[in-house]
Amino acid sequence: MKNSRIASAGRNCGGQEKTVEYFCGVDTGGTFTDCVVMDADGRITIAKSPSTPSDFAGGFFNALEVAADKLELSLAQLMARTKMLLHGTTVGTNAIVQMQGAKTGLITTRGHRDALIMMRSVGRSAGLPIEKLLHVSRHKKPEPIIPRTLIQEVSERIDWKGAVYLPLNEDEAREAIAYLLAQDVESIAISLLWGFLNPVHELAVKKMVQETAPGVFVTCAHELIAKPGEYERTAATAINCFIGPSSSGYIQRVQQRAKSLGYVQPLLIMQASGGVATVTEAAQKPLFTIGSGPVGGIIGAQFLAGTLGHKNVITSDVGGTSFDVGIINEGRALTSSETILNQYTFFMPQLDIVSIGSGGGSVVWIDELSNTMRVGPQSAGADPGPACYNWGGKEPTITDANLILGYLNPDNFLGGKFSLDAEISLQTMQQVADRLGMDVVEAASGAGQIVEFHMADLMRQMTVQRGLDPRDFVVYAYGGGGPAHAVAYSRELGCKTVVVPLGSVASTWSALGIQSADVLHVYEKAELLIAPFDHARLNEIFAGLEEQGRRQLAEDGVAPEHMRFLRYADMKFRLQIHRVEVPVPGGLLTAPDAATLMQTFSDQYETLYGKGSAFKDAGMEIGVLRLAAAGGIPRPSLQTQARSADAALVGERDVYWRELQRFTPTNVYTGMSLAAGSRIDGPAIIEMPETTIVLRPHSVGQLDSYGNFVIELQ
Repeated sequence: MKNSRIASAGRNCGGQEKTVEYFCGVDTGGTFTDCVVMDADGRITIAKSPSTPSDFAGGFFNALEVAADKLELSLAQLMARTKMLLHGTTVGTNAIVQMQGAKTGLITTRGHRDALIMMRSVGRSAGLPIEKLLHVSRHKKPEPIIPRTLIQEVSERIDWKGAVYLPLNEDEAREAIAYLLAQDVESIAISLLWGFLNPVHELAVKKMVQETAPGVFVTCAHELIAKPGEYERTAATAINCFIGPSSSGYIQRVQQRAKSLGYVQPLLIMQASGGVATVTEAAQKPLFTIGSGPVGGIIGAQFLAGTLGHKNVITSDVGGTSFDVGIINEGRALTSSETILNQYTFFMPQLDIVSIGSGGGSVVWIDELSNTMRVGPQSAGADPGPACYNWGGKEPTITDANLILGYLNPDNFLGGKFSLDAEISLQTMQQVADRLGMDVVEAASGAGQIVEFHMADLMRQMTVQRGLDPRDFVVYAYGGGGPAHAVAYSRELGCKTVVVPLGSVASTWSALGIQSADVLHVYEKAELLIAPFDHARLNEIFAGLEEQGRRQLAEDGVAPEHMRFLRYADMKFRLQIHRVEVPVPGGLLTAPDAATLMQTFSDQYETLYGKGSAFKDAGMEIGVLRLAAAGGIPRPSLQTQARSADAALVGERDVYWRELQRFTPTNVYTGMSLAAGSRIDGPAIIEMPETTIVLRPHSVGQLDSYGNFVIELQ
């Protein structure tokens, strides 16, 4: 497969011949939809358009149309010349957060009807922010994804070894299906006890549903999750069915419209695991698209970090609605198999990303109880947006605060696409300031400091709680607001270096990262193995998983030479609960390899929990073996730029710096006019077409040969 090359970040591709082929990545966020279009020579065109929550497909194609205009093409011409179209979607996430999914029924093993309703003991508080955790009396379970009246039981039992202990009562199964269909359910989830070890009963019930009601969305638990955890597995299946009709419908509508515009290749959908999948698979398993947008950012950061030689990176994505953090440790993005969304805990293979409601659209408000200023988690979103957009927003946001403080140019927002109204920002922020007896500038500065402390605290949790020292990490700052706040939250964390990847492309970094992803499928096999491990059994299990991976990648059109397989084992000390994911070497394992696996686990355990914490005498065990089957697709590779210096310094404006506690005349630079090697001492403002870099006092920024803006904190 031919590799693409990024030759010029953020540069227009107009004037190319009509035979030019393009690679397009689109990431739908809560406020903006980002688009990155790259041609075969590596030139990049970036575009942003407001997201359209009523139908996200509108924002998807609006962003592509903005990019097409920059290329002096029609949308149809761009689609006809697109070789690969990739997409990260938030439709599934929004459906579960807003509880606006399909009417769903559940069929489960008799005696286990209430497993989903009961949740785990922490269900009342799972995933709640600290301010809500402090009010224990207000803790409550979330609104049920599936009400108890739509949960049906059938007699059957598979034992813990996978043998059929009680055959499926098919009459009961048909009665359960008929009852749910009479309740007008749109989807049916099937989760039977121990069905992941032997799916014969789950498949039999699914076949009955498809024969009776072929138009109903249906999912078996074993198709998603193949390991113990009755509640988590059932929750995953319920969520998949709850978001299934809307997510699959959306994905298919996007593909159909793209096809009608002339796009002839398959649409690829970003998955939470860090790879892309075809529309067919994504439509069947929309659960795996939850959180896929932020994952694209980590994949792009991992690619860039490999080029720049950064082994340890904290990725920080500041969007309009949220702040997303991921970790790359020793060159590998950390993963997680458990997710909490809307207080539901469920299994899903994914890159480990934690998000909080802190972004450019986060609302600044007063807590009535304590009479103190708060920021977020509620957001102005894309509609009505921050007050300064003048689209109807009545509450001040972080974007309004940044405008008041002078960080943003009201006449050059998003490359001058529209102007910001500073007067409205002052009016809305004044309401907050008056209630606190503060000056409006002090209130704006305080709001910025609060949100940056929230960001630094999340980054601290993501590192220190994993036994990692954040001072050993480089911070990658992207998203529309990342470059504006990165110096402040990185300094608070103790980090010394910040990278704004590829300058203005940072504002659409997740969309570019999606283009860097491989086709990826994750397979798991739950089996209890006790140390010393039987290397022959390990080889047998991994061989079976690899065979599944090869078949699926071949169906995806991946050539054998572009297939890669990564192995992992979830290990723990006996009688403990929490497992640690340990990499397993490829190839045919030997007895020494199995012994080395034990030592690797001990080392990783002590990294997480401290030197001497590993208690080897307790014994070790493996609970789950995992295989990541990746198929390489065309991706960018960096090359240095030869950009000459233009008149980068365009003037100065008064900017409020809390380090100096005053407005100070500050140099303003046009980022696209900087030459490689250009050095700028803070304080300074560097304006890019799609983002603004705020270089605070006591920091120095420099453009490297690839177009990254690298900031050293003094």
